[in-house]
Amino acid sequence: MFDSLSERLGKTLKNLRGQGRMKEDNIKDALREVRMALLEADVALPVVREFIEQVRQRAIGQEVAKSLSPGQALIKIVKDELTAIMGEAAEELKFNVTPPAVILMAGLQGAGKTTTVAKLTRWIKTHTKKSVMVVSVDVYRPAAIQQLETLATEVEAIFHPSTNKQKPVKIAKEAIASARRQFIDVVIIDTAGRLHIDDEMMAEIKALHQVVQPVETLFVVDSMTGQDAANSAKAFDDALPLTGVILTKTDGDARGGAALSVRQITGKPIKFIGVGEKTTALEVFHPDRIASRILGMGDVLSLIEEAESKLDRGKAEKMARKLKSGKGFNLEDFRDQLQQMRSMGGISSLLGKMPGMGQLPKEAMNQVNDKQFVTLEAIVNSMTVKERHYPDIIKASRKRRIAAGSGVQVQDVNRLLKQFTQMKKMMKKVSRGGMGKMMSNLKGQLPF
Repeated sequence: MFDSLSERLGKTLKNLRGQGRMKEDNIKDALREVRMALLEADVALPVVREFIEQVRQRAIGQEVAKSLSPGQALIKIVKDELTAIMGEAAEELKFNVTPPAVILMAGLQGAGKTTTVAKLTRWIKTHTKKSVMVVSVDVYRPAAIQQLETLATEVEAIFHPSTNKQKPVKIAKEAIASARRQFIDVVIIDTAGRLHIDDEMMAEIKALHQVVQPVETLFVVDSMTGQDAANSAKAFDDALPLTGVILTKTDGDARGGAALSVRQITGKPIKFIGVGEKTTALEVFHPDRIASRILGMGDVLSLIEEAESKLDRGKAEKMARKLKSGKGFNLEDFRDQLQQMRSMGGISSLLGKMPGMGQLPKEAMNQVNDKQFVTLEAIVNSMTVKERHYPDIIKASRKRRIAAGSGVQVQDVNRLLKQFTQMKKMMKKVSRGGMGKMMSNLKGQLPF
């Protein structure tokens, strides 16, 4: 997300380095470039105009602190204003009602609403420890109810059954009554996707909203539709009192126009963003952290939170002991590291949250491919337990068998073994206190 915007803004703000004071003349060109970068990112024009004017007013005539260059000072102003238009701080879900707290999910067709219901369920169960019931009132789309039932099983939610012969309002009322009897904390209602120009469908969701009185009414929208996402949210909010927005498919959105437009146009906060297809791929939307990501500063706080919630503590402690002793690191440990990385969204997601990664050359970033990690894992899985523990025994005939079992070439097996050997050497250097020397050797190999 924001790849093209980050690249464009990075180049623009670099041009202001070395100047002692910010004046209208020396930031005029920079703001023109920022404006073009935002428009190319499909940010709504009124939002762009207001943003540029706010930055211009704050920047002109501002003395640059001794520790900052004009470029750095302008970056701080841009970061502050990006944070402001996206909503300042993360907005929490409201559960301060007599249980069950009802969450009504609305959205356009094809926005990924049902999958988002499952993601939100998992997030609530994991982060608030509340029990969740899900119910589908989508009586129009074939297999919509069955899809939610399958996802409910995956995220271990209580599923309230319904059929396409029932009325949506009746289904919802029965689900809430059932949740109350079972002392369930939260009920999430998955509604049918609709177009905001469809009067009949909008009337249906209005009636549903009036009956269930949800504590949260969340609009689910595809971020790849850019500023149209903000316009759709505004149209829905005019008909339905929304409390927030969930942006889906942000992992495939290089522009980020929706994230920068939604709050300003609708006045409603973005509460979550979907960052992948798995039910674990949902993140709280932190405007300040997102602004840092856009400007290539990384998002270390989210990285730490993700590590704490998704890494296997037992495996991490076992690895720490091996690292300390400098002994016993084998291919099973190597595979565990790959799996842990994938559980955190893959290498691309991790790099996107690390400071300075936006400055890496495109060629270097293009070489980072999560599919390679899946292949490496398949190769290790094709080995016997003995081969994983004693890689030195893997000779020509074994390599051919492993390659055939994992659907790769023998040279791919050789490449993995070479990478493993390099990683093992690195582990030994760290265990001997040679971190400084190791980093200094690595520095010459990195493309920055």
